[in-house]
Order: sequence, then C-alpha cells, then structure tokens
Amino acid sequence: MKHSAVLKQYTTRFLVLTCLASPLFSQSHTAENAAKKIPATPEMSQDQIHELIREAAEKDLQNDKKQRDYTYIQREEEHKLDGNDQVKSRESKTYEIMVLYEEPVRKLIAKDDKPLSDSDARKEDEKVQKIIEKRKNESDNDRQKRVEKQNKEQEDGRQFVKEIADAYTFRFVGEENLEGRKASVIDADPRPGYEPRTKNAKFLPKFHFRVWLDETEKQWVKLEIQCVDTVSLGLFLLRLHKGSSIQIEQVRVNDEVWLPRHVSLKLDARLALLKGLNITEDVTFRDYKKFRTDTKILTIGEAQELH
Repeated sequence: MKHSAVLKQYTTRFLVLTCLASPLFSQSHTAENAAKKIPATPEMSQDQIHELIREAAEKDLQNDKKQRDYTYIQREEEHKLDGNDQVKSRESKTYEIMVLYEEPVRKLIAKDDKPLSDSDARKEDEKVQKIIEKRKNESDNDRQKRVEKQNKEQEDGRQFVKEIADAYTFRFVGEENLEGRKASVIDADPRPGYEPRTKNAKFLPKFHFRVWLDETEKQWVKLEIQCVDTVSLGLFLLRLHKGSSIQIEQVRVNDEVWLPRHVSLKLDARLALLKGLNITEDVTFRDYKKFRTDTKILTIGEAQELH
C-alpha cells in the first residue's frame, strides 16, 4: 500500500479541492446505490456553474476542518493486478483514526480483517503514546509554527480552487436522485490552451471529472476523476498513466458536515525506475464519532495515576 500512498499524497489536493480527504477516501454506479434519473432542469450558465463549484469547494474546505473533530474507522484494501487486470494478490489494513492535539492520527488495529497480535497492538499503542508525549511537551513556538502551516495549506487550497474555474469548461448534465436527495451533475473538461498559474495546478489539464452536488446544501456528494493524459509527479518520481481513475463518495454526518464514505482507486503508473504499478484500492470509512474538544488527553502514566 505504500505505492498507492505516494499517489494519494500528490492527488489529495486535487481531489479535495475540486470537491476530496483524507484521508484520504464507491464505484460510480453500484447496484445498491444506483441513481434514479430525474428530468433535467434548464441548462446552467458557465457563471452559475463556476459559482456553484466555488461554493461547494469552499464548503469542502470547512468539511476538512470539521473532520478533525471526529474519530472513525478506515479500512483500506489493495489488489495487485497482473497484465490482464486479474487479481494476483490482496491485502487489507484497518485503522482507528483519532484526533490528538488538533491532528488526526492513524492507529493500525487489524490486518486482513484479523485483529493484531498482542505484540503488534502494543507497538501501535506505543506509537500513539509517543505522539501524545511529543505534543504535550510542544513549545508555544512549535505549536504556532504548526498552526501557521495548517493555515497556509488552507489558504493555498483557496487559491487552487480559484484556478479550477479557469482551467475547465463545465457542462451541466442533469439531475439525479442520490439516496433521496436531489443532486446536480456537472462535467468538467480541461480547457484547451490553458496555462496554469500555480505549480499545484500544472496537472489540472490532465484530468477530467464529473461531480454530483447536493442541491439543498451545495455540498459535493460524489466525484469521479479520470486521468486523460500521462502525468509526471514529484520531479518524475511517479508517472501516472492515462486511464487511472478515482471515485469518491461522501455522506452527511450529524446534520453538520459531509465526510468520506467510500473511495475506489485504479492506479496504472510507474514509480521512479521500478516496474509499473497496476493496482486497485478500496477504502471505506465508518463509525464517525465526534471528539469532545474539552477532552483531556492523558499519557498511560497519567491515566494509571488516576487509578
């Protein structure tokens, strides 16, 4: 899974800010979630679509911030494929995502759907304890730097969103009913001749996407992204081939935020000088629980003293 993690590191900004992420993360038309077509409303203008995309993207940045208030379970299953796209191996890992000092931390709790051994579980607990102790002893200056970095990333995200509206030609496809909620369906194709203004936007012309936007809350519900040309990422560390794709689905949680429910990734790429990667990955998110901001985080030693 480390290879796909490299890809997700580079694509997360694109996915989240085009309305997806952490992480982070269903197929577009499964039998149980098949969308029922609704007669299309009159065509939207480019200005209307641009404004809708900007509003949804801005709300998604807020979703990303609110997600830090939640703990949840994240399961990742990776399939390695042969030259005929047949599965030759598979593995899965399940993590508990917790919030420690305003940041999410992944704790491995199962491999191939089997609980960790006592020894491995202790190692995971020790990793978490090290993070707690590091943050607990963090100086005011270090914390300020960390917060400033987070704020800069959010501002960079807003600037990136502004470029999306210029980099694509949008087309209103129609409306669909997704689990009882009406959604606008919008296609986005790279605008011919567009010259990216920022380095993070240089690969935008290499992708096509379709987004489903909830018409009531102006939040994106589902997103499909297709690579339409070879993409070189990270100083040619990774070459992502045409045909790679990702599908993301979100769910409304506690009537206050939209968070990831299912991510499906198809990766056809070459990493550095290694042989090509041909994998699929399926990620599910469940058991969202709001983390109380006034909860005091204790080290094992402090917890034992209370008893």
